[in-house]
Amino acid sequence: MRTGADVFARAHSRIGVFSGTAFLFAGLPCLPTKLKEDTSMGYTTQMDAARRGIITRQMEEIAAYEGMEVEQLRKLVAAGQVCIPANKNHTCLKPYGIGSALKTKINVNLGTSRDCLDLDTELSKVMRAVELGAEAIMDLSSYGDTRTFRRRLTAECPAILGTVPIYDALVYYNKPLREITSREWIDVFRMHAKDGVDFMTIHCGINRSTAQRFKNSKRLMNIVSRGGSLMFSWMELTGEENPFYEHYDELLDICREYDVTLSLGDACRPGCIEDAGDISQIEELVVLGELTDRAWKRDVQVMIEGPGHMPLNQIQANMEIQNTVCKGAPFYVLGPLVTDIAPGYDHITGAIGGAIAAASGASFLCYVTPAEHLRLPTLEDVHEGIIASKIAAHAADIAKGIPGAADWDRSMAQARRELDWDRQFELAIDPEKARRYRRESNPACSDSCTMCGKMCSVRNMNKVLAGQDVDIME
Repeated sequence: MRTGADVFARAHSRIGVFSGTAFLFAGLPCLPTKLKEDTSMGYTTQMDAARRGIITRQMEEIAAYEGMEVEQLRKLVAAGQVCIPANKNHTCLKPYGIGSALKTKINVNLGTSRDCLDLDTELSKVMRAVELGAEAIMDLSSYGDTRTFRRRLTAECPAILGTVPIYDALVYYNKPLREITSREWIDVFRMHAKDGVDFMTIHCGINRSTAQRFKNSKRLMNIVSRGGSLMFSWMELTGEENPFYEHYDELLDICREYDVTLSLGDACRPGCIEDAGDISQIEELVVLGELTDRAWKRDVQVMIEGPGHMPLNQIQANMEIQNTVCKGAPFYVLGPLVTDIAPGYDHITGAIGGAIAAASGASFLCYVTPAEHLRLPTLEDVHEGIIASKIAAHAADIAKGIPGAADWDRSMAQARRELDWDRQFELAIDPEKARRYRRESNPACSDSCTMCGKMCSVRNMNKVLAGQDVDIME
């Protein structure tokens, strides 16, 4: 059941029901969409429409959710400062806009691996993520029947869907890394677009030039991006240029055809705070800025992926550098994790960094779970990671002055002042946990908790201001 978060943080609820290997998302229309529908209306991508002065259905829905004038949103999309990931083949998508002027959105990573090949479990994670209000899901599956899983998601899941084609290419071709050809990398990208994926991460900023700079820089943690390490290894093994960089114009053609948003991956993101802000990270960012310009010239939407691990004092400056180099393109941060010493608690280190990053201009937070660096996350890990990221996103929205963001907090404060426990649970970001904590305690005084009892400041101020006796010791 959706609660206070619906009232103040969500205009559209999404309810998931999971049964066996099938899952069904109710409350949203899954209307058939023809691939050529938008082109017949005079535009190719959401950015193309915005630049032509066309208000799309997606823009109307997003403007209503964000509480802004649709014309203001259209201008932001036209300028590239907001992207609307909305593949024409993702027919049951609930659209969201991603941009620093909008509410901060969160993404949930999931997917199968060789060690954890349980489709039921991954589908249950999808359901939980949608129930908790995650706006986007990235399928990072690296083993098994990945295409069936991906097509199931694009056919039935209303969240924005992202993938990293480089992972899937290894599964799809099932041959040594060095034997995959440039053409095969591009073909997998096209397959994902055709399957209905809304945004794709491509590690095209690490070309042969930036790779050489990386080798000269002698980092402590080398390349920690999985896709980045694979592409770097492929270039080293084959001696060829990064195909996503070399054939970038072909990728843009595919993106225009299906309206896929490019998420320009940061292969050289820092994997420890000592590597943060080094030459490898910054040089790659410059390349991504150039690729952003090229995409925008073709009306292709772009967001930029960011760090990584980064100390607190560098986060704001890093956001400003990204905003300058990439001209305000939405920034998608992976954390940032503000310390390296908290395995088992990295959902907390990520939430701290994410709140600062989003308050400083980041648009999109990739959640981090307690299992980060340790294992594939369980269903409970996913839950904890989503809640931590949602707290960070909401805290940032308050700091940014997003209209209505603080209304939720004001309502909670009113419920606390009135000692209205049911209302507090209803408004809690995680009502189930709040109710469980209350249920597991046994306060002697029903209008307080076991922490303060009759010394509860809220209870006693209510009484004394109403002219009643304050009966602490009775």
